[in-house]
Amino acid sequence: MDFQDTDAIFKRYERMKSKRGTWESLWEEISERVLPRSSEFTGTRTPGDKRTDKMYDATSALALERFAAAVESLLTPRGARWHTLRTSDPELSRVPEVAAWFDAVENALFHYRYAPRANFASQMHEGYLSLGAFGTGGMFVDEKFDEGFRYRAVHLSDMFIAENEHGIIDTVYRKMDCTARQVALMFNDEDISKEVRDKANDNPDERVELLHVVAPRTDRDVSMRDRINMEFGSAYYETKTKTVIEEGGYEDFPYIISRYVTGPRETYGRSPAMLVLPDIKMLQAMSRVVIRAGEKVVDPPLLIADDGVILPVNTRAGGATFARLDGRTQAPIQPLNTGGRPDIGEDMMERRRRTINDAFLVTLFQILVDSPAMTATEVLQRAQEKGALLAPTVGRQQSETLGPLIERELGILARQGLLPEVPEILQGQEYQVEYVSPLSRAMKSEEGVGILRTLEMVQPIAAVDPSVMDNFNFDEITRVLADVNGVPQSILNDQEQIQQVRQGRAQQQQLQQAVQAAPQAADAALKISQISQAAQQ
Repeated sequence: MDFQDTDAIFKRYERMKSKRGTWESLWEEISERVLPRSSEFTGTRTPGDKRTDKMYDATSALALERFAAAVESLLTPRGARWHTLRTSDPELSRVPEVAAWFDAVENALFHYRYAPRANFASQMHEGYLSLGAFGTGGMFVDEKFDEGFRYRAVHLSDMFIAENEHGIIDTVYRKMDCTARQVALMFNDEDISKEVRDKANDNPDERVELLHVVAPRTDRDVSMRDRINMEFGSAYYETKTKTVIEEGGYEDFPYIISRYVTGPRETYGRSPAMLVLPDIKMLQAMSRVVIRAGEKVVDPPLLIADDGVILPVNTRAGGATFARLDGRTQAPIQPLNTGGRPDIGEDMMERRRRTINDAFLVTLFQILVDSPAMTATEVLQRAQEKGALLAPTVGRQQSETLGPLIERELGILARQGLLPEVPEILQGQEYQVEYVSPLSRAMKSEEGVGILRTLEMVQPIAAVDPSVMDNFNFDEITRVLADVNGVPQSILNDQEQIQQVRQGRAQQQQLQQAVQAAPQAADAALKISQISQAAQQ
């Protein structure tokens, strides 16, 4: 791709916008009912305007918030280590020097990732909201000039994506709506047009539209290490003038794109909200009807006799209405019973609410919460069920979102010199990411369930023949259960430390036995001495 060929760049941009027109109509329909603050797909909204006109019931919006919060707590929980790094060689990973190096790298990653100005947690949450509502989320991982990185969620309306031959997103066209002042801060004065410079001076808050394009650079010189020969090319353009502001590149793809699920021949993802959109719309329609029916029950229409009543009728509390009662068998003013049944409507709405909550996995996320009084085996079994049901969703997020994210972060820290020097023993070795989030542990809990069940079943046999317990390596059982439950490795003793503790305990027991046996030995020695003396006499 020639990033200086602005005609080709903007022609492709227009084609990408045209191809996703159907998607934008669907996204707008969803946002109006599920995520109203994001409803900017088919038009520009005024900041601060009311955006809940299509909502009569907030079930879908609340379900989305719970979905995002639950996914975050299970995949990338704040304040917890949700992944580790190791080599593909288990024996090499146990070498103290190697373990210490990976531990230092992990410390650096989590330190800069959760730095106050990095905004990782808040921007990931925005991505999870977009994932649940629209099926596609995007985040830009920017390299800070001083140290570390900064995260910025990208609204789906501003992001146009394309896949490579492997189905991996490797091209992003991002529309950027900036103020003139922001543009002047981002680029050198000589790189932006005179019109934008004048706006930055005279009217700094006026909006300016830019286009950021990132795509694989196919015509690069791999022997060169400058910005225009990196693996991914990058360029910023002024949309109005279609001119290049700045061209550069990235060694790793800076946009992290996540998709919930995808359909055949579809680039953008599909979401839980799309699956139950008919139920969401039906629930809103039902809410309007039930509200009207409830109003008629609580504040019913009045049936008024056609004579003998002095109008107007005063329906306020304590109000008086004058009417002639002589000769009447019924009150001249009485409520009109329309036969409405709001209770039936509520039952129908509740069924729709359950369907919506199921689609957003709200019910599934409450598996462990609903039954707190459980044995350890039951807890692990519930966790195993949860992990199995969520495995498809989790697997995609780990491979398409978290994996590229960690790769991008490590690349930035390495270029900034913020990672410890690689030990010689690791030269040429590849690293692997091991996810240790609550959901990852739940997916691995099958081992723990099997261990505890087996021990429970063997106990009756052990009561008859204790030697059957010799089949089990309880040290290894302890380590497997600790791993399943997310116990930090730092609090577990290694094999050498275990041997030292056991040797010390054995020596202490021997000493204690010797002390206890000393009086008996002395008494025996005295008796032997007495017998010997008697024999000599």
